[in-house]
Amino acid sequence: MSGPTRWALLVAFGLAAVTACLSSRAVPTENVGGECKVPLTANVPGSTIVVIRNFAFEPAEVRIRAGTSVTWVNCDQAGQPAHTSTADQGQWDSGTLATGQAFNQPFSASGRFAYHCEPHPFMKGTVVVE
Repeated sequence: MSGPTRWALLVAFGLAAVTACLSSRAVPTENVGGECKVPLTANVPGSTIVVIRNFAFEPAEVRIRAGTSVTWVNCDQAGQPAHTSTADQGQWDSGTLATGQAFNQPFSASGRFAYHCEPHPFMKGTVVVE
């Protein structure tokens, strides 16, 4: 493969990856046999995954570096109520996440960020950015 052709392929692949990353909400996927499938568009480099399952955030607390992100994936079985990832202080709100949907939130500043599920306020979590 010639240099210009290889360069064109790399640019096309890079643009596709960037386009996929710019969407903060990912499309639903099918969860088969209790296995949670993370949507391909939710695979953001440098992102920490938090699974929503059985009305809980797993893990409930994550520690990340500034400049990285957290991706929440709703892994509850189909037919279960939808969930959100909503910052207690209003920094972000994922909107409703149905089974198989994901939401990515970047964090640029250090701090401790508490969050909850809007329809189920007993579901709580914390992102610690160092």
